[in-house]
Amino acid sequence: MSFISEIKADIESIKRRDPAAKSGLEIVLTYSGVHAVIMHRVAHWFYEHDRVVIARIISQVSRFFTGIEIHPGAKIGKGLLIDHGSGVVIGETAEIGDYCLLYQGCTLGGTGKDQGKRHPTLGNNVMVGCGAKILGPFKVGDGAKIAANAVVLEEVPPNATAVGVPARIVRVNGVAPHPATDDIDQIHIPDPVAQELCRYRVALERLEKKVEKLEKER
Repeated sequence: MSFISEIKADIESIKRRDPAAKSGLEIVLTYSGVHAVIMHRVAHWFYEHDRVVIARIISQVSRFFTGIEIHPGAKIGKGLLIDHGSGVVIGETAEIGDYCLLYQGCTLGGTGKDQGKRHPTLGNNVMVGCGAKILGPFKVGDGAKIAANAVVLEEVPPNATAVGVPARIVRVNGVAPHPATDDIDQIHIPDPVAQELCRYRVALERLEKKVEKLEKER
C-alpha cells in the first residue's frame, strides 16, 4: 500500500468510528493522532532506508507537537485511530495491525530485559483503553480489547478482553468486528474480579444457610 493510500485509510477509519469527526479536512488539520501517524510513516521510511538519525529527529519533532511518541522502527498498519493521543508511547519493535484503536495514555512498551523483539504485536481490530500498558514481546490477538488502565504482561487470545493489574483474560464469543462496525466501547466490558467476588458471595450464602439449618436441627 502506498503512503497516500495509507493516509486515506487512516482518515476514513476516523470518519467512520469517531462521532466527533465532521469532515476529512477537519481530521487532517486538527487531529493530533493523524499528524503523529503521518509523521511516523515518513520517519519509518527513513528508518527502513538506514537514515536513523533523520528518522529519530522526525519522531521527536512529532512528539513535541502532538504529545505522542512513536519510535520510527514501529510497524503500523492501515486505519489506525489514536483518539486524543496525549501520552501514547509506541516502542521500536512494536507492530500494530489494521484498524486498531488506541486511547490516550496507553503504552506499547518493553519490560526492560528482552533483546531483539521487545515490544508487543497487536493484531487487527484491537482496542487499547486509556492508560493501558502492554509490556513485552507477545501477541494481542485480532479483535481483542484491553480495558482502561490494565497492565498486560502476557499474550491475549483473539476476541478476548484483558482487565486489571496485572491483567486477567475474559474470553468473548464471536468473531472480530468488521472495521466499518467497530465497537469502541472501553467502559462496558466484563470485570473478572467482580465476577469472582460474586461467586464467593453466593458460596458464602450457601454455607450460611447450611450452618443455620444445622443449628435448628440441634
